[in-house]
Amino acid sequence: MVPQLAEIAAEEARCTFNRFTAETAWALGCMLRDRLRKASTKPAVINITLANSDQLLFHAATGPGTGPDNDQWVARKRRAVLRWSSSTWALHNKYKGDELAFAGKFQLGPRGGDYAIHGGGFPVRVKGVEGVVGVIVVSGLTMQEDHEVIVEVIEEYLQKVASGELQD
Repeated sequence: MVPQLAEIAAEEARCTFNRFTAETAWALGCMLRDRLRKASTKPAVINITLANSDQLLFHAATGPGTGPDNDQWVARKRRAVLRWSSSTWALHNKYKGDELAFAGKFQLGPRGGDYAIHGGGFPVRVKGVEGVVGVIVVSGLTMQEDHEVIVEVIEEYLQKVASGELQD
């Protein structure tokens, strides 16, 4: 495994929840929006959904300037996470950012069709539950920044739960 992929796999493993509810999604979504508004002037979209029902739990823009393209990226990143049970940043690194090779391998059409291997799609996993239970997507920053902010906020959330600062 490429070292970058090993690091991403470790991040995904660390970011496993004890449980995941609408309250969890709301807290994470608000934390992400606050973090993004402080860290960047670039507009971004945050989207959190359940995996099995497509139920939307959180959706917000960080400020003016987002558009329909952001929502298209959200949908494509979400589909990739659900199909390959992996973050889109891991997929991007696995295929060395070569969208044509990725699309060709899975016969997805030009540049991945309905799937995006850009960072910013992240699987929600719960201890003791098999598979992905939800998807968190950020769209609007660079691929790596979209991924990193999700990881940072999940880790912060989990620390707050462990310390008793937040209820799980």
